[in-house]
Amino acid sequence: MNHLRSAMRVGLLPASIALALTPVIAGAQEADTGSQATTLDRIEVTGSRIRQVDMETAAPVLSISREDIEQQGFNSVADILQNISAVGSPAISRTSPLSSGESVGGQYIDLRNLGANRTLILVNGKRLGITNDGLQDVASIPAAMVERIEVLKDGASTIYGSDAVAGVINIITRKNFEGAEANAYISQYDQGDGTREQYSFILGQTGDRGSVTFGVEYTKEDPVWARDRWFARDRFPTGEKSAPRPGGLSSISQYGTLYDSNGDAWTLIRDGQNRDASDFSNYRPYDPALDSTNPALASTVYSGVERRSLFASGSYDITDNVRFETDILYTDRDSFAQNAGYPFRSNAFGISMSADSVYNPLPGEEVTFWRRGWEVPREVKNSLTTYRFSGAFIGSFEIGDKFWDWDAGYLYNQNEGKQISTGNLSLTAVEAAVGPSFINGDGVAQCGTAANPIPLGFGPGACTPWNPLVPDGVTGQGGLADKAVQDYLYLPGQALSETTTKVYYANMSGSLFSLPAGDVGLAVGYEHRSESGYFSPDALAQTGTSTDLAAGPTGGRYALDEVYAELLVPILSDMAFAKELSVTLASRYSDYDTFGDTVNSKFGFTWKPIDSLLVRGTWSEGFRAPTIADLYGGSSQSFEYYTDPCDTLFGSVGGSARCLQDVPVDYRQPASDPDGLADGPDTQTPVPFVSGANPFLQPETSESKTLGVVWSPDFVEGLNLSLDWWNIRIDNTIVADSPTDILDDCYVRGIESRCDNLGPDAFVRDPVTGQISTLLYATRNAGYQEAEGYDFDLNYRIDTDYGRFSLAWLTTYVTKNELKTDNLEGAPQQQNGFEGNFRVRSNANLTWEKGDWGVTWGVRYYSGVKEKCYFDDRCSLPDYSAPDTGGNIVPMNELGSTAFHDLQVRWNAPWNASVAVGANNVFDHFAAPNYDQPNSGYSYYGGFDIGRMLYLKYQQRF
Repeated sequence: MNHLRSAMRVGLLPASIALALTPVIAGAQEADTGSQATTLDRIEVTGSRIRQVDMETAAPVLSISREDIEQQGFNSVADILQNISAVGSPAISRTSPLSSGESVGGQYIDLRNLGANRTLILVNGKRLGITNDGLQDVASIPAAMVERIEVLKDGASTIYGSDAVAGVINIITRKNFEGAEANAYISQYDQGDGTREQYSFILGQTGDRGSVTFGVEYTKEDPVWARDRWFARDRFPTGEKSAPRPGGLSSISQYGTLYDSNGDAWTLIRDGQNRDASDFSNYRPYDPALDSTNPALASTVYSGVERRSLFASGSYDITDNVRFETDILYTDRDSFAQNAGYPFRSNAFGISMSADSVYNPLPGEEVTFWRRGWEVPREVKNSLTTYRFSGAFIGSFEIGDKFWDWDAGYLYNQNEGKQISTGNLSLTAVEAAVGPSFINGDGVAQCGTAANPIPLGFGPGACTPWNPLVPDGVTGQGGLADKAVQDYLYLPGQALSETTTKVYYANMSGSLFSLPAGDVGLAVGYEHRSESGYFSPDALAQTGTSTDLAAGPTGGRYALDEVYAELLVPILSDMAFAKELSVTLASRYSDYDTFGDTVNSKFGFTWKPIDSLLVRGTWSEGFRAPTIADLYGGSSQSFEYYTDPCDTLFGSVGGSARCLQDVPVDYRQPASDPDGLADGPDTQTPVPFVSGANPFLQPETSESKTLGVVWSPDFVEGLNLSLDWWNIRIDNTIVADSPTDILDDCYVRGIESRCDNLGPDAFVRDPVTGQISTLLYATRNAGYQEAEGYDFDLNYRIDTDYGRFSLAWLTTYVTKNELKTDNLEGAPQQQNGFEGNFRVRSNANLTWEKGDWGVTWGVRYYSGVKEKCYFDDRCSLPDYSAPDTGGNIVPMNELGSTAFHDLQVRWNAPWNASVAVGANNVFDHFAAPNYDQPNSGYSYYGGFDIGRMLYLKYQQRF
């Protein structure tokens, strides 16, 4: 008798991980008469390796079915997961066009707002490949291959190892598919942009001894431009129908600005005439009102993505009790983002226009200049190719009357990335192009001198003169509109990356012996995993000879061996006030070749005082190992956005005694704005800061606790409720430092060690102006982070004469999200109750179905948040003071709550097809502007909808 194939036919295989695809078969083998006495009633749920009868385990698990996915207008795995109430802000938002590095273009999920690299992503119970930063791109999983998604909202390092600190997301793929299915999805914002298309085809066949499922998917999502959204057109918008606040303009414009030896600024008169830029009589004094520019007009507010995926799964019964299973995935992803041309300030690079340049309007005098390369915008194209293979032998055997299951397999996941950037100038070329030049015999400007000419062109040894004072739109005169000048000045940048994950594993689970309350279950296993990777910028970036940010290479590897054991002990069963009482115990030993070994354990219990009520709880230890980038990343430059708390216009402690030790009384934060000063918080530095790695990092450790109840009252059929309290504390945190945190620690929270001008988190101020000239920051082990809250889930379904009504309502309430970034006694901690950390997130979906018709109405709710107050008319909390402000009064503004409404109407057609039309954000709602720019490059939260999205879905089954 074929136990494995029989189990598949029964349909008890919606298991949470690949191991669950082999059910525990408890009972006798087939008798001589051919009768079957097997009991196929145990499955495995994410968070445990032991198969159990009850889907409700000690740990809270949210399951999202294929039906749930099809009843919403979000059609990518990333968007579906991002709308779970327990998920925090996007790790790298698609509304941050200035983001850089290998992870840009991917989409990453952050449970509990504890960091995306503290959420473990699994595919059929096996790890998804990571970036060198430890991030896992869920967008690489095609939505068409997803059968369901299980979200374990509890720490699970004892079961899955490192990174499962905040929880685990397990994506279970479609298997044993029979027939064919074609899907088409198209959507667009009602502003007429941001078109999304997705097409997929799935084909499968199941036989007596095996099955195969094959699918392809293509996705294209067009970018959205900042000029087409009110909150992005200006840096300080006031609202959709309100006039913008002043600010957001840059004095480094596409018109060109000349600075003479006195420091006076001049620009070419623009009156419709093609004036000679080399004649100083055509210039007038620089006027910020006329000569500034808005970079947002040439930037994307939402990046574009294109993906192509192939996936396959198969199984074959080698014998009655041994099966081979495999999963294969190929994904190729391209993403695109654009920013306005590079804002070049020649004095920042020590470059001047030569006194002997034919284009210099002040002959005999070297001049500096500012010019934004508007004609050549900065584009970043990130490509990532994923190759994934998983293969395992799975079987079962019997000892006495107890069945045991085993599996042994191999996982290979490789990500190959390429980043192409354009719009950055070669500093060597710029210096030559504005150096000495003359008019040759053909009447053409040429680099060098008549006695020592440099050949025209853009190859080695060649040069093309440039006149940076010619405004955008003017051809000739050596301006940037000339293709020859562009070819000479601009060189594309390239960076390559690769990460490889290899895993060998073996697991076994079964029943040890029987107690009066049931079988004692045991699961044991071994895993060897190796991670390797590199990120290699090109020579221009590594040498810092272009306006692209200097970056060093990252490269390294590590390996580990792990063993685990998990025990399930049923204590009571079918007794008064104890219909069920059981405990689970688990422990995992991990041995890394980088930092050593660690042991992490877990305890859980389930108690059913009555059939309709379950009480559950867990306590677990966890850890997160430093990533390759944490340990081996090269130093890199970045023009960071930061807020100097000593700024006298908007700084939280400007003019305080501590600030006056380092800055003048009228200190202002510098910027590349029209007057050279920041006009608001979170302004980009005009000088690059430097970040780097730390090879001495140690792993983070964590402690996670949950306690909850699940109630299915007998007197209300179809109603299920659960309430879970959770608490996660991470110690020895690997802190991704930031310039704002360093400055706030020094001046707001009074941590003097953070004011040092030496070390890995040092900053240096100019002794006269007080402006920061150098700032270094790196990852480090310091402090702790603790989050706490409640999850409330309600599901209700009722059948009436008017159809079936169902409600799914998920709410997460956060009572604490506390961060301490140092190890100093008595130093204050920060409350992360601001920016993108919402105290309440709640999603509700109400569905009506009758016959071939169905309607779903959804609501996504975000509670209000606080941000620092930068304008008097927005200071709703002018006297705000809390422990994290060090006792200082820091004016705050509280933003109101936000809700987005979604609608879908669907119809099952008689030709075996389904049609759905709908809208996400039906009422075209926008939240208030958020000047802190959380998870965004604009004054708007990066996780909010940016318009009404209309869509059409079509599914054809064959």
